[in-house]
Amino acid sequence: MTTLIETAPVRRTTVEAPTPPGFLGDTWNVMVRELKPVFREPASVLFAMVQPLVFLGLFAPLLPDVGNGSALQWFVPGIVAMTVLMGASFTGANLMQEIMSGSHERLLVSPLSRSSLLVGRALKEVVPMLMQTAIIVAVVTPFSFELHLGGILVGVTILALFSVGIGSLSFALALASKDQDWLFWTVQQTVIFPLLLLGGVLLPLEGAPRWLQVASDLNPLAYVVEAERALFAGSYPADTIGAGLLAAAVTAALGLTVGLKAMRSSS
Repeated sequence: MTTLIETAPVRRTTVEAPTPPGFLGDTWNVMVRELKPVFREPASVLFAMVQPLVFLGLFAPLLPDVGNGSALQWFVPGIVAMTVLMGASFTGANLMQEIMSGSHERLLVSPLSRSSLLVGRALKEVVPMLMQTAIIVAVVTPFSFELHLGGILVGVTILALFSVGIGSLSFALALASKDQDWLFWTVQQTVIFPLLLLGGVLLPLEGAPRWLQVASDLNPLAYVVEAERALFAGSYPADTIGAGLLAAAVTAALGLTVGLKAMRSSS
């Protein structure tokens, strides 16, 4: 006798492939990866503050008080802008180390888009910038510096844009230099210090020769510094702040354009 055994129908399930995170997800992952060393060793942010604090301690006491307050009210915004410029311009050195170790090549063949590799790295610079600005403000506030929190928040927004642009240009320089670190540092040092001096960070340029004033007018940092001084003083002149915001936005657009082109042609 034959016995029939009924079996339950087999249900076929379809396993959907994970959805790629996309540009925003890739950018976030790259930014978090870049921030891990900062959070692992937060003291590195303090070491980067040595030069700005030396300038504050040794240079600010030599400055006379200005008409609307102490010299710190004029000097601190320039030091904050200088810290952002120096920090963002150094970031290409980290990329050069990755190029030399082969880590950058491994990232290029990963599913991450090359755009996110650049933008994530550039956005990472905003976090140390915020930490350093907070440290500088905390150091000078007990003295004769008047704290205007609203102006400072608007000011760091402009500085964040400026930082993204300078950081992207630094990455483009690192990619162009490849394993020739001497070329990276020569160009970086040659460009940074004229930008600082012509930006009016350390000394006002109102009484400078005409050719210096023209050169300063072509320097986007000069407009950013002027906007920061107004905002840190708690005033909101639309023309000064607008010029600073525009200069920072143009720097960011230029940096991202050049940086993305360099990253896409990187091999």
